[in-house]
Amino acid sequence: MAVMADLLSIGDFSRMTFLTVKALRHYHDVGLLEPARIDPQTGYRSYRPEQVAQARLIRRLRDLDLPVDDVRTALAAPDEESRNRVIVEHLERMSRQLQQTQETVESLKRMLSEEERIAVTHRDEAAVTTLAIRGAVTGDTVVTWWIEAFTELHRLLAVSGVERTGPDGAVFPTEYFTEGGAEVVAFVPVGSVPALPGRVEVVERPAARYAVATYDGPMVDLDAAYSAVGRAVTEQALAADGPVVERYLPNGDPADLIDHTTEICWPTLRA
Repeated sequence: MAVMADLLSIGDFSRMTFLTVKALRHYHDVGLLEPARIDPQTGYRSYRPEQVAQARLIRRLRDLDLPVDDVRTALAAPDEESRNRVIVEHLERMSRQLQQTQETVESLKRMLSEEERIAVTHRDEAAVTTLAIRGAVTGDTVVTWWIEAFTELHRLLAVSGVERTGPDGAVFPTEYFTEGGAEVVAFVPVGSVPALPGRVEVVERPAARYAVATYDGPMVDLDAAYSAVGRAVTEQALAADGPVVERYLPNGDPADLIDHTTEICWPTLRA
């Protein structure tokens, strides 16, 4: 059956849009680009000339690795602002991914070009009263939760006037590493307990002995400190059950949550 004069053959449409016939069939199957006509006998697809702009937009968006569902949302957007919002959000995700890739590349270069030397010491910690916030987190959500939890704890200290007796810390159970997520506890040691709002609670931390590795560098290389302290504990046959505790020592302004040195405190037996 002949194609109507105002329709484009799939071959011509392909040439005009730089989309292969295979891609056009796929976009039809996933509901992104419906042909104007499908011959009921041959299955031959035809397109309207005005569909060229939409096809080119789809190709541009897919070239940016925009997921099919997001492409569909962008095409169905009621106005240009809504469509652009979908695209901008994706571009921001790509920028974050690019930054993470660059950080990983630099980390790999450091691993290949220099020997990692992180000193490990041993320390006894006394039992201490803390104000704490618990949260079920994963590797993807822990940073956001961490910032929110310590922001809330610091605000409580400022409002109540209670003084801290040590640096911020967080307790990471083994399941956080083995299963990719677990309940983590953020805490601040204090000398007295104020009225407790919301999710803040009192947690008594027991006395313990730790092997400690101190790390001050890019977060992507924090695993180097974990490796160093874990290796030291294993070599000295001092490994003990219990969660790892991170301590955060401010490098300057105590209110700056990001600028800190991290202590990795690995539980050990007493030598």
